[in-house]
Amino acid sequence: MDCVKIGELIAKLRKEKNLTQKNIADALGIQSKTVSKWECGLGCPDLSLWPDLSAILDVDMVQLMEGEITSNRPDSGNIDKVRFYVCPNCGNILVSTGSASIFCCGRKLEQIIPMDSVDAIKITVEEIDTDYFISFDHPMTKEHYISFVAYVKSDRVFLNRLYPEQSPTCRFPITKGGKLYVYCVKHGLMVYSEY
Repeated sequence: MDCVKIGELIAKLRKEKNLTQKNIADALGIQSKTVSKWECGLGCPDLSLWPDLSAILDVDMVQLMEGEITSNRPDSGNIDKVRFYVCPNCGNILVSTGSASIFCCGRKLEQIIPMDSVDAIKITVEEIDTDYFISFDHPMTKEHYISFVAYVKSDRVFLNRLYPEQSPTCRFPITKGGKLYVYCVKHGLMVYSEY
């Protein structure tokens, strides 16, 4: 660990949040001179303090320990580069429109890569009023179900969350030329083009 680099980052983040060394020390249950030593590069936080320190500074703990925040490249706004992430711990669904460092439950998430469409779930799409009504040929059991369905078009992502033992159907507004993304917890992400 580079204590000087880490100390400089702690000082920078602390100042961005308008916190004093005493504020951080009080929150961690330590003396303010300890925070001062860190910021001067004369030592690093004890391992037991890293999770709370990263929460106080609102920063990823790994990047804090490295002493460097890696910035994501600016979002180009290209919805065609939409990426989906699912937390293996809590099941949260996260979306980005470009490369990003996505974390949930303390873990860095990897982008879900769409699988070969040969094994895709059979779907039926009907136009009802101003919506697509989509049904899936899927068992929807507790161990094998569709977690989410997303319809991506232009500058929008319409996301439907599905649950085990729920009817495998959803509705989206009709906007021709979009892509449909379907995520099955057992088989992964599938993409259906031009709906």
